[in-house]
Amino acid sequence: ESRPHGDVLRSGRIRLVPVAELRGLRVGPKLFQYVIKVIVQTIQLLYTMLKINQPSYILLQNPPGLPSIAVAWVACLFWRSKLIIDWHNYGYTVMSLNHGRNHPLVQIAKWYEKLFGRLSDYNLCVTNAMKEDLWVNCNIKAVTLYDKPASYFKETPLELQHHLYMKLAKDYEAFKPRTESVGLNAERSAFTEVDEKNGHVIKTRGRPALLISSTSWTEDEDFSVLLKALEDYEQYINEGVKLPPLVCVITGKGPLKDYYNGLINKLHFKHIQICTPWLEAEDYPLLLGSADLGVCLHKSSSGLDLPMKVVDMFGCCLPVCAIYFECLHELVKHDENGLIFRDSNELAEQLKMLFLGFPTLEGKLHNFRKNLRASKQLRWDESWDQTVLPLFGQNE
Repeated sequence: ESRPHGDVLRSGRIRLVPVAELRGLRVGPKLFQYVIKVIVQTIQLLYTMLKINQPSYILLQNPPGLPSIAVAWVACLFWRSKLIIDWHNYGYTVMSLNHGRNHPLVQIAKWYEKLFGRLSDYNLCVTNAMKEDLWVNCNIKAVTLYDKPASYFKETPLELQHHLYMKLAKDYEAFKPRTESVGLNAERSAFTEVDEKNGHVIKTRGRPALLISSTSWTEDEDFSVLLKALEDYEQYINEGVKLPPLVCVITGKGPLKDYYNGLINKLHFKHIQICTPWLEAEDYPLLLGSADLGVCLHKSSSGLDLPMKVVDMFGCCLPVCAIYFECLHELVKHDENGLIFRDSNELAEQLKMLFLGFPTLEGKLHNFRKNLRASKQLRWDESWDQTVLPLFGQNE
């Protein structure tokens, strides 16, 4: 649905092979439609994979694994290639969000994932908790490869921030200046302006705080938690607490976007603006690198994966408030690089504490950002070289 990042499109070493999206199958019961869809995708994907040049390895991210794990395994038999599965979660636990754990489809998907998972040559996973679970419950030996941000996830210089804000202001009211410019030719956004004396970009006095969250708008993220916290935040301001106005940007596409947009349209805030844009691949890292705080509502369906959005936010040295689940501590260190909350009340209290006196006082936010800068995290390519390349070496 989205155009890949320019680095991918410009690379002479990457060849994209599109697979047509299946549309229009609306005949019969939903189970029948699903079975037909899987069969057609199997044929389509296998045909595509057998047309490519012979690979030494096939690297597959799971989920989605139905039918791709079985198809990749068959292609490996044909090509005499090695299959590497990169476990980001379990497909059957994602399915269970809609159908429940005991649904026959979910049980079949669980059996399928375990069976074909064992047929792989190597396995990667995103947490130590998942590594242990794969071994104990599936007899699959995996290597932990933590998600790391790509090199273009970094803090955004002020001039680039201003350029991005002005671009977004053309389409989104939240990025437009709060008051009319004093000078007729002044170039301003809600957050930045060009100093008419020297032409330098400066942050606008009394600017709002910029809160960002990203989502695929699915069942494993309950955005009503954030909306309720924002209602409490508005109430704090009405009660006289010295908090800044807030611009809340929620990026992404997905099945529940219209539902949540409906809820957002019913809210009538005076001090908070919410927008839900779909950003170009190059603009998303720039916005993360410009924001004041990130919010993550990802609740893992398995309890064993970590939210990639937080990885990207940390790459931009953006502090995060994230909702609790079992292995989140492998990424978010409470009170060190962000805060962990369990419900909307706790999130509202954290927003109040972090933004009190903003932008003059940035106590905790400043400390979290300073800790993220000092952590000097590995980047994706460095982590790959350390963890995955040795696996290839074993086969030489």
